[in-house]
Amino acid sequence: SVAILLYLAQKFKTPDHWYPSDLQKRARVDEYLSWQHTTIRAKASKVFLVRVLLPLLTGQPLPAEKLEVATEDLNVVLKQFEEKFLQDKPFIAGSEISLADLVALVELMQPVCAGYDLFEERPKLAEWRRQVEEAVGKQLFQEAHEGIMNIKNL
Repeated sequence: SVAILLYLAQKFKTPDHWYPSDLQKRARVDEYLSWQHTTIRAKASKVFLVRVLLPLLTGQPLPAEKLEVATEDLNVVLKQFEEKFLQDKPFIAGSEISLADLVALVELMQPVCAGYDLFEERPKLAEWRRQVEEAVGKQLFQEAHEGIMNIKNL
C-alpha cells in the first residue's frame, strides 16, 4: 500500500529521490499517489479483471463491448497521466525516480500482463517505462513481475 511505502521510505531513510525532502518534488509524488487510486489503479485493474480474471473464473470470455469500454476508460487516464504527471520529464517528480513511478508502473503492468500493450502506441509512456525499469534494474523488475506475467498461463 502507499501508506506502507511512505512509512518504509521514511523509517529506513531511503535515498532522497524515492520520497524527496524537497517540498515541491514531494508534492508531485504525493499528488500522484493521491490521484492514482481512483484513476490508474481503478482503470488498469478493471482491464486486468475483464481480460483475465473474470474469464478465468467463469470459463467464458467477456463480451467485446465490456472489454472495449474498460480499455477506453484506461486510455483516458493514460492520456491524463502523460499530460499532467509526465509532461516532458523523465519521471513523475522530475529527473529522478520516486515511489510515484514505482506505484504507477506496477499498476500499468496489470493490463500489459493481461495482453493489452498500452505502451505500444505511446512513445512517451514507453520511454518512461524503460527509464523506470533501468533505474530499478531490469532483472529486479522482471523478478517482481514474474507471477503476474505468467497469469495468462492459468
